[in-house]
Amino acid sequence: MKYAYFPGCSLESTGKEFGESTRLVAEALGLELVEIPDWNCCGATSGHALDHTLSIALPARNLGIAEKMGLDVMAPCAACYNRMRSAEVELRENAKLREEINSNLEDPVLGKSTVRSALEVLASPESLSRIGERVRKNLAGLRPACYYGCLLIRPPKVLGFDDPEDPKSLDEAMKAIGAEPVDWYFKNECCGASFGVAKSEIVVKLVGDIISNAKKHGANCIVTACPLCMTNLEMRQAEASKQRHENLTMPVFYFTELIGLALEVPGVRKCFASHLVDVNPVLDLIDRNLISTART
Repeated sequence: MKYAYFPGCSLESTGKEFGESTRLVAEALGLELVEIPDWNCCGATSGHALDHTLSIALPARNLGIAEKMGLDVMAPCAACYNRMRSAEVELRENAKLREEINSNLEDPVLGKSTVRSALEVLASPESLSRIGERVRKNLAGLRPACYYGCLLIRPPKVLGFDDPEDPKSLDEAMKAIGAEPVDWYFKNECCGASFGVAKSEIVVKLVGDIISNAKKHGANCIVTACPLCMTNLEMRQAEASKQRHENLTMPVFYFTELIGLALEVPGVRKCFASHLVDVNPVLDLIDRNLISTART
């Protein structure tokens, strides 16, 4: 399977671990990612708040190029996926807007390409089967709180690949590699998203609620598929711990990093060096469980 790959801005900067692990895992599973040439920012998060036409036109240019390539789009970043998919749906349904935007595009959008998130692709039944067959390092002992956030599953009428109230795809991906996802209450709650700079006190409160609930339900890490969620959940732990008067230190992973770890994909472990929260306690636990199982 081949996809037109849209890395977006985050996966080449603050979320580079997500971008690198996604590419490595895709290659290991036989998925070919062809980066959209000369792609532009999709407009997340400010574009859609400033001008609606602009918010559709920015992703439309990328969609037009992908259609010219004859490929569906994979957009790993939750915000990019949300904006690209929203544009795809609106351009299909709004002929007047489509005509207006296409008049300014070198490669018009004709509605031939579908946008998918990396989670949608990698948690499909076919991909989960491939992952299960290729697991070399069972991640027994890993108890992740699967955190979906807002932009990956809402609005359901536009995205629609998972249940917005009780999503399962990330949990299923973790089960496929031997992890034991916890049942908890905050899997689809907001982390504060782009309020990280403008209203950091809101983010600290929300992050504290999320991590505290994950810990109370037995999680030893959080796994996500959103670079913005990853940044907030890692950066705000110290402030949230002070605010709530409890230890909220907890490793956070991109789900593709953990799949790569289970498949023992060369190069994936290098991603962990860029994390802001030490992941070694969790990795050591997995290694100890592997040794114990082997002896048994």
